[in-house]
Amino acid sequence: MVEPKQRPARRNAEQEGLRSRGIYLLPNLFTSAALFAGFYAIVQAMNSNFEQSAIAIFIAMVLDGLDGRVARMTNTTSAFGAEYDSLSDMVSFGVAPALIMYEWALGPLRKLGWIAAFLYCACAALRLARFNTKLDDPFQDKRYFQGLPSPAAAALLAGFVWVANEYSVTGREIFFGVIEMKWLAAALTLFAAGSMVSDLKFYSGKDINLKQSVPFVAILAIVLAFVLVSSSPPEVLFTVVLVYALSGYYLWIKSRIKKTVSN
Repeated sequence: MVEPKQRPARRNAEQEGLRSRGIYLLPNLFTSAALFAGFYAIVQAMNSNFEQSAIAIFIAMVLDGLDGRVARMTNTTSAFGAEYDSLSDMVSFGVAPALIMYEWALGPLRKLGWIAAFLYCACAALRLARFNTKLDDPFQDKRYFQGLPSPAAAALLAGFVWVANEYSVTGREIFFGVIEMKWLAAALTLFAAGSMVSDLKFYSGKDINLKQSVPFVAILAIVLAFVLVSSSPPEVLFTVVLVYALSGYYLWIKSRIKKTVSN
């Protein structure tokens, strides 16, 4: 007589177990789209379509910024989503930019070229691993990233290739008759790689509350930013990313000067 009463309870427990092992669709759709953009960038780089590769990296960067915010806003964060996001980032912001730079300019450097590309790829992996291990660190200042974020590093390389392509400059040419583009590309790749694994602080923007009211000037500034980007996307985006990449060094120099003066 007890058996019929236990079956529904057992069935409900099984359903709860399946539900708990489920995957949230909405945030992982954004992550999958970012992964596709990174894969598309790789394919286009292999076909020497470097402009499309660069654009795909920037699209992946936007999608990567949205998936986490969507997960938090809809209360659909999960351990699976965090791991999937890291794997997607490794493809889109680690492997793809390294391959783009190698195909565009680093190939003629032979061993030095693929070593520079591999160092960038390895530093991106180290950067992501360090970020994941410090997610739950209570002493971590959420306002700043430790080291240049991998999406910004990828955008720096992609933006450089995009700007060069805009002016019909290939990775085999000489820059203003002074230095070959392949050496400039190698230097930028190593700079991005070193910045990712450094201890420099880069503003994260996590203290920005999208639900909070802002002054009218802020809305006007956002509109002007859209106008600037639409007027000349390669130059504006590359300039913004370059300034952000240098901001960590500026903050470091500023703190060193402040310590020297105080002592």
